[in-house]
Order: sequence, then structure tokens, then C-alpha cells
Amino acid sequence: MKTVIITGASSGIGRVSAEYFSDRGYKVYGVARREFQSDKFTSVKGDVNNYEAMSAVFDDIYKKEGHIDILVNNAGFGIAGAIEDASVESIESIVRTDFTSVAVLCKMIIPYMKKSGGRIINISSVGAIMPLPYQAMYSAVKSAVEVFSRALDTEVRPFGIRVTAILPGDTKTDFTSARVIEDSDANGNKSASMRSIGKMAKDEQNGKDPVTVAREVFTAATKNDPPLRITVGAVSKAEVFLSRMFPLKAINFIIRKMYS
Repeated sequence: MKTVIITGASSGIGRVSAEYFSDRGYKVYGVARREFQSDKFTSVKGDVNNYEAMSAVFDDIYKKEGHIDILVNNAGFGIAGAIEDASVESIESIVRTDFTSVAVLCKMIIPYMKKSGGRIINISSVGAIMPLPYQAMYSAVKSAVEVFSRALDTEVRPFGIRVTAILPGDTKTDFTSARVIEDSDANGNKSASMRSIGKMAKDEQNGKDPVTVAREVFTAATKNDPPLRITVGAVSKAEVFLSRMFPLKAINFIIRKMYS
């Protein structure tokens, strides 16, 4: 029985992915910063920004199971609004939670996986390829996750470890309502940012079921030769394809028309 660790597993893509693996016979440990329960997998309280605590979580699971085969770095949050209105604390927080913790947890897990190989799945976003206005920081950190994953795969491949970035598009989860929105009438950005954010939120809530993402996470974890990047959803695949075909100015023009 292979052992899977999934962060951000209390809800959304993380929880559905944990259940998906569990239903297929995997031993799953779902990690979240708040306590939660599941009758399908083992829940573990752990904040990805508390590196000492996460190191202890990995060590405890390894001692119990004797191996860690799959890590899914899913924990994260979004901030939205004009960058002019964003607090320095929010900017630093999203970088730390959505990117730095991914890199640190990969660093921590590699010594365990080098003993028998493994898979690391990092949840990015189609926003990494099609950067969204009024979500500049979210797009930036998810782009960093995608590039980091590609570089890391080259480093760890000799040890039988493979790394894949998953790029979901609009997905219906609680992520939308949990997004931190920072706007200000004082700077004159509120009208434009709220119009754009409202359009994004509507697209997300009309988006695909998170199980579609869970299937791709499972595919990346179980393929003998997994791809470096998996884009989830027909619309997202089309957007990524177009990003390769058109110049950047044309892509940004399309995005402006969609979200302004």
C-alpha cells in the first residue's frame, strides 16, 4: 500500500484528491492547519508555514509506514485586488504559503523518497500561464510553482523521483469565498478590481467539479513517465495552447477584454 501525503486536505481540491486516492486503496494522510475529520483518510493538523512541525509530521508518517511515496503540495490561498492596494503583509504571506512552503516541503520529502523513488505533485494554476489582472500575486506565485517543479524534476529524476505541476482552471470550491480581497476607494481602483474579481468568482463557481482535478493528480502520481505539466479542463488547455501561438501583447489584450 503506497503512502500519500496531501496538504490543504480539509476542503476543496485537497480533500477530494485525498478521498480519490483513498478510494483506490492508498494510505492517505491529509494535512491542514485546522483540525478536521474524515472517514476515508487520516487527518493531521499541520501548518505548512511551520517547518519544524511539518518535518515532525513527515518523520512520524515515515516511522509508521516505512515509506512515503507521494506528496501533493496543495495548500494555499488567494489574494485579489489592485497591487497598489495590497498590504505588504499579504504579499509576503502569499509568497510564503503558496510558494516558499512548497519548496521547503519538497526539500524535506526528498530524503525519504530517495530511498525508494516517489512522486511530487505541486498544484499550480492556469493563471501561471495566463496571468490575471487583480490577481497579480497569485498568478506570480503559481508561475513560480510551475517553473520550480520543472527544475526540480531534473534534479531528482536520477533518484527515481518525478515532479509534476497541475494547472487547474476554474474549479468550484470554497477557494473562491476564502480569497482575501484588498481594495481601496482612496486609490481609485475599487470599481475596476471588483468588476474583474466578480467575473472571476462567477467563472469559478460555474467551473468544473474538483474531482476532475483529483483525477489528474492521480494520473500524475501513477504514470511511469508522468508529464511535467498537466492542464485541467478543455478551456484551460485551449488557453495554454493559445498562449504558445500568440504574442504576449495579444494575450494580454484578450485578458483585458475578458476581465476589465
